[in-house]
Amino acid sequence: MVSLDEVARAAGVSSATASRALSGRGHVSAVTRNRVSEAAEALGYVVSSAASSLASGRSRSIGVITPDLHRWFFNSVLTGISDTLTRAGYDLTLYNVTSDPQLRREIFRAFLRRRRVDGVVVVALELDEWETEQLHGLGMPVVVLGGRPRELPGMAIDDQGVTRLAAEHLLTLGHREIGYIGGDQAFDVDYHVPTQRREGFNHALAARGCDPQQAPSGVADFTIPGGYAVAKKLFGTPGADLTGLVAASDEMAIGAMLAAKDLGIQVPQQVSVVGVDGHELGELFGLTTVDQHPVGQGRIAAEHILARVEGEGNGHTDLPFELVVRSSTAVAKKTAQSE
Repeated sequence: MVSLDEVARAAGVSSATASRALSGRGHVSAVTRNRVSEAAEALGYVVSSAASSLASGRSRSIGVITPDLHRWFFNSVLTGISDTLTRAGYDLTLYNVTSDPQLRREIFRAFLRRRRVDGVVVVALELDEWETEQLHGLGMPVVVLGGRPRELPGMAIDDQGVTRLAAEHLLTLGHREIGYIGGDQAFDVDYHVPTQRREGFNHALAARGCDPQQAPSGVADFTIPGGYAVAKKLFGTPGADLTGLVAASDEMAIGAMLAAKDLGIQVPQQVSVVGVDGHELGELFGLTTVDQHPVGQGRIAAEHILARVEGEGNGHTDLPFELVVRSSTAVAKKTAQSE
């Protein structure tokens, strides 16, 4: 088996520099990193995780605690985390928190201690006092993605800001009869995302002199079928005459577009639709969306936990989002006629 020392000699660097270059951690120039990588590939060198752990005192594994693996958003976040950890030479140990409270407690009580990790990323879970104490008791870095708890460093998107931006886009296009599809109470547990997104929508309408309480609305489960069912009811409400619709997720927005098609309502000629997420299906449907870059969120979380493993970084981080305008939105018909 080829040793690290042999790779270092072939690349003309010290063993310490070769180690830093291959791990992706530490300060190594791009030229040196490439030379070491080429030498390792030519010699067939494979990093031994056991040897690396013994030498560094680390497991080179990061624990990730996440809910709802069947949902697109969390899978996208995990993709970003996994890609970044792999490039840095780290493994990912996944803990899936289900609706079973006993299993969730067991993960925090025993599972994290059973397999040693160097740090923990908690995705979109609002931790109670006991769970926070358990994480503190591990004596290792922890980062929360999707919230800003007082006790732990966190990073989150502005959930009011994303729907405010979506509604402002429609208002700027001249729409005043705007409906809303939000998440139901079952999803309002951790960091109250459905409540926050509804408040952002309300603020945008109120700022333009529209009464948000008069906006036709419904709630669903963040899925395409859920958005489809609610949109059919909204579009069929007598006197609603909607010209715009904001959905708190892209999947619900796509469901709304499909409902409009089935009802003979043209998008965007008769109704403009905006979603939130940056779902990969959005481009296919021509959906205007507020992209919250879930894969990018995962990358940022992984970069932060790796920095903390190295003793760097602190505090909270605001995650970016942006409006991506596609063909599902257009100037309101009345506004277009008046111009």
